[in-house]
Amino acid sequence: MTMKRREFLQQSAAFTAMPSVAPAKIQAIDTHTHFYDPTRPQGVPWPPPSETLLYKPYYPKQFVALTEPLGVVGTVVVEASPWIEDNQWILDLAKDNPSIVGFIGHLKLGVPEFAVNLQRFTRNSLFRGLRLGERVIAEGLGQRAFERDLQPLAEQRLTIDVIGGPALLPNVLNVAKRAPKLKIVIDHLPFGTWDNDVTAMRTALTEVAALPNVFAKVSNVVRRVDNRIVDDPAFYRPHLDCLWELFGADRLVYGSNWPVSERVAPYAMVHRIVAEYFKAKGTTAAEKYFWRNSLHAYGWQRRGAAKTLGK
Repeated sequence: MTMKRREFLQQSAAFTAMPSVAPAKIQAIDTHTHFYDPTRPQGVPWPPPSETLLYKPYYPKQFVALTEPLGVVGTVVVEASPWIEDNQWILDLAKDNPSIVGFIGHLKLGVPEFAVNLQRFTRNSLFRGLRLGERVIAEGLGQRAFERDLQPLAEQRLTIDVIGGPALLPNVLNVAKRAPKLKIVIDHLPFGTWDNDVTAMRTALTEVAALPNVFAKVSNVVRRVDNRIVDDPAFYRPHLDCLWELFGADRLVYGSNWPVSERVAPYAMVHRIVAEYFKAKGTTAAEKYFWRNSLHAYGWQRRGAAKTLGK
């Protein structure tokens, strides 16, 4: 995602007063990663071979080597693949990789086999919910079978990760009305659509942010200007301030979207920008953002390096 250089300079100049904070090693759970292997016999449904950066194996051991020095002690994996057996592939991967503390799977709601599939995967305590896209939600709402299948998710204290853009938000409200006990995490905030309009961002999010079971995953922060990474924390402050004001200290969660995030910036940069912002809010706020809030949102399992987190 890019912005015009002039727009960046204007915003940067306006917020140069933000103090620089030394990077802090805060223990964290990264709530948005993807693991996959295009070299498997069955391949992968995404990314395509044309995505040269992403079309290669990405496994937990790579993630741990990359993030352990930053204090990341575990991850919640989010499944983008619609293939049923890819849910099992991740759960099998987790057996020997305790860095995976939770898994948001990918199942189709509103179909006869949904109940059986949900029962199958929830036998594993790492299975913490489902990923639903903007189009899937829009097409499902109003369909009795789809709305029926939301109920067992709420009853089993599972979570849905919703992914899309601003058009998604009214339907987040609709889902919440139909399943008021269901926990909902809005992925990849702040949306790029709002890069130059914080007011539009605040207007779009105000109503949904008022719902106590809705969380904001701050996993789409870093930008490029003129194809260069913007590493000035002041550049990101207006949008982060907006999320802080709307969702508060208790409903913001950390995610990187690795390895997709590598398209924009290295992991260390993605982590540093938000670490500096939340550390400035104080240790308690930083801990909430980096792991305590996600424990509430997902109920991930304490295992591996995360076993004694906060103890």
